[in-house]
Amino acid sequence: MAEKKEKKAKNIHEVKIEITGDEWSKKIDEAFKKVIKTVKIDGFRPGKAPRNIYEQKYGKASLVAEAVDNNMQDAYTKALEEFKGNPIVQPTVAIEKADEEGVTYVFTFTTKPEVKIKKYTDLGVKKDDVKITKKDVDAEIEKMRKEYADLQVKEGVAEEGDTVIIDFEGFDGDKAFEGGKAENHALELGSHSFIPGFEEALIGTKAGDKKDVNVTFPEDYHAEDLKGKPVVFKVTVHEVKTKVYPELNEDFFLDLGLEGVKTKEDLEKTVKESMKEQMDYQAENKYVDDLFEALLKETEVEVPHALVHEELDRMIAEYGQRLQMQGISLEQFYKFTNSSEDALKAQMHDEAEKRIKLRFAIDEIIEKEKISATDEEAEKDAEEKAKKHNMDKDEFIKAFGGIEMLKYDLMVQKVLEILKK
Repeated sequence: MAEKKEKKAKNIHEVKIEITGDEWSKKIDEAFKKVIKTVKIDGFRPGKAPRNIYEQKYGKASLVAEAVDNNMQDAYTKALEEFKGNPIVQPTVAIEKADEEGVTYVFTFTTKPEVKIKKYTDLGVKKDDVKITKKDVDAEIEKMRKEYADLQVKEGVAEEGDTVIIDFEGFDGDKAFEGGKAENHALELGSHSFIPGFEEALIGTKAGDKKDVNVTFPEDYHAEDLKGKPVVFKVTVHEVKTKVYPELNEDFFLDLGLEGVKTKEDLEKTVKESMKEQMDYQAENKYVDDLFEALLKETEVEVPHALVHEELDRMIAEYGQRLQMQGISLEQFYKFTNSSEDALKAQMHDEAEKRIKLRFAIDEIIEKEKISATDEEAEKDAEEKAKKHNMDKDEFIKAFGGIEMLKYDLMVQKVLEILKK
């Protein structure tokens, strides 16, 4: 028999499936016939021990547990037939009662919650204007010159920004400490890659100088035995080198390898176009994010916990894949950060809830506006995107998750056009 019960939240539903009486007795008999073939009981061949002997050794409760497991799928099928709804996540099951008299399965179904959107046009969101000044272009070109700068030996003393080639060895009192020695090390003064005070002490030195540099390790230094400890580094300066930036001439333009760039004016034009393209892309992404944030503020929906847990599992898997690309496993990450999966899920919880809420809002607009996308539209979109990624169209569709995912993505783009109004 089945009992359908609606809980407080309108989209959370319970269906109880009970098996009792003779039907349950048969199920327990079937459970015994199944398990007796796999257990060993002294004095009996496999599958030949009588039930009373089995129950003396393993207990009646073991047969009840076996019968509960054996009939879970059938109970689920009956619950689905009884429910007649459209669950949005995999139903959960709990055992309310299980003994020799019968079993009661409780299946919990989650359906789409009610979504209320106060408004989704006139959201008051504006796209940032993209302005690129000559100063911005000059700064970008200067960065390019720095990337192509040559280090050349310099006569005279080292200044900030120069690179010194040094030998050094660190001493704690009269004893050299581990990891404090190097030869022919190139150090850019002002890079802040050494202990505070070390680089500053070498400003004003020149090739051939020997100098004792007194510094104190920071309190948060990684080596326990050196935290907050005053030490001395014995330093020998071999060379001082300075950066020489390339002139904006034909040789530099050839090195850059930018198509059509033969003059300073060509470079400025190309850099400006590239910066505008990048800033337009960033501005559009920010605009979309701001629109979605505004939409969320106008949306009321009770996000089902089951969906949040499902989304968190997906987010953890995605995070693990990104770590794997860096050669780190999730287990290593938890160890390095003294964390755990539960702690990571706690950090991601709000984002997971926001993602689901946004999906509900988008789906609600799709339904209200009767938005759709055809297979032909998706095929055309896939072809254009595949070209941009130098991929075969079918390969791109598969990587994207299939034609239905592409159609949904197109519908989301249509929703965005509405939000922009």
